[in-house]
Amino acid sequence: MSLPTRISKATQEEVARALSGRRRGSRETAFSVLLLLTLAIALVVLLVLLFSVARTAIPVLGSRGGDILRQGYSSLPERAGLKQGLIGSLYLMVFVLVIAVPLGVGAAIYMEEYAHDTRLVRFINTNIRNLAGVPAIVYGILGLALFVELLKPVTGPGSVEGRSLLAGGLTIALMVLPIVIITTQEALRAVPRSIREGGFGVGATRWEVIRSHVFPNAAPGILTGSVLSMARALGETAPLLMVGAATGFLATRGGFLASLQQRFTALPMLIFQYIKKPQPEFQNLAAAGILLLMFLIFAVNLVAILLRNRYERKW
Repeated sequence: MSLPTRISKATQEEVARALSGRRRGSRETAFSVLLLLTLAIALVVLLVLLFSVARTAIPVLGSRGGDILRQGYSSLPERAGLKQGLIGSLYLMVFVLVIAVPLGVGAAIYMEEYAHDTRLVRFINTNIRNLAGVPAIVYGILGLALFVELLKPVTGPGSVEGRSLLAGGLTIALMVLPIVIITTQEALRAVPRSIREGGFGVGATRWEVIRSHVFPNAAPGILTGSVLSMARALGETAPLLMVGAATGFLATRGGFLASLQQRFTALPMLIFQYIKKPQPEFQNLAAAGILLLMFLIFAVNLVAILLRNRYERKW
């Protein structure tokens, strides 16, 4: 083959590669524009909804002020408030802190630091990640079958028939448990291997290395994930509907422990009940509840961001 022929073929290949690169670049640009357009549409819809809710809720909060937070559920619009919903939501957060966070952190530590890389461990990890994406209504059905029906003598004997605060709290804790496990695993994986090797090098046991070296360095990520799981639990409604959340919180004289086997409500549930009523006053009250719930979720997420930025470690 002559030299001019080889040069001609090389030139043709370069031209073909250049054209292919241009076409690929054009497709990437078009895809990026499409994604940006999708984001813009979603933000516009969100801003319209926020503006609509705020326009209705702010006058109600301005006229009634703290009365909304001091008054509970009522069939009269002027006497209705959000107090019982706030109390119920705080009670559910206690379940998340007491049950989901310790169990999730413990399971993640075992899976990352003690369990060997076997097929069973990989199978469990895959299912945990799948459970994190399961719709909330599925957890509601599980809570209805397990905590309301099967464990009825424990969760709510008597008139409530298992549809109690205990059943709702266990369902919410079970729903956020995979999220706590995943975020804790990621925080543990972010700790460099050299930290562990340094602990083993001075003769420390595995538990001593985890307690004194790994866990303190992973604590910011673990804390952030736990706070974000609480934010998700705070806004859930579907599981509470399935396990029988009532329209009003039926308080008892025995305090929190006596309330565990009583009917309960939460802020999302109370908003859902108010918005179904035909009176405009209840619609306005529901808008005020939505704005309050959004503020609480925003505050929880802000705390998570501040904690992450405050204690973030760069290796």
